[in-house]
Amino acid sequence: MSRLMPLFGFLLLVALFGFGIWWNSQHDQTAIPSPLIDKAAPAFNLPKLYEPETSVSKADLLGKPYLLNVFASWCIECGVEHPVLEAEGPTLGVLLVGYNYKDAPADAKRWLAEHGNPYQLLIADESGRTAIDFGVYGAPESFLIDARGVIRYKHIGPLTPEVVANELKPAIASMLKEAP
Repeated sequence: MSRLMPLFGFLLLVALFGFGIWWNSQHDQTAIPSPLIDKAAPAFNLPKLYEPETSVSKADLLGKPYLLNVFASWCIECGVEHPVLEAEGPTLGVLLVGYNYKDAPADAKRWLAEHGNPYQLLIADESGRTAIDFGVYGAPESFLIDARGVIRYKHIGPLTPEVVANELKPAIASMLKEAP
């Protein structure tokens, strides 16, 4: 019996590994619920990327809905998402705000010069402190915020054409329909 113990241990590990693979294939791993949905967006006051002496606050954006897109030059998936933002950004019907996260401004500017700039407004959070209040896990992430400053939708990971068509645009339409 003691000779079979390593075999039983190995079979148990294989079974647990197989269960983990099955479990992950059955559940959406990007669907991390945000406790901020339908709650006021955190207050912020961040410098503009290209005009660091000028800042933008939550109060400055009240009155107009916007999509806050968290990106960084060091983020590989942001490069995957970027062409989608360039193609779909003008069709969204809301202000597209780029939120540069934990990035040196020179690196962000260089990255945008190379890949294009789909944003109407660019803010920078070099330290990442404000991102903590938003519950940012990493880049890319996107937050749809209504005209009253309430977070209506959050997406973790790159926006794809399918996500834009099936999730983001319906969320924007619903939000705009509810607007006073």
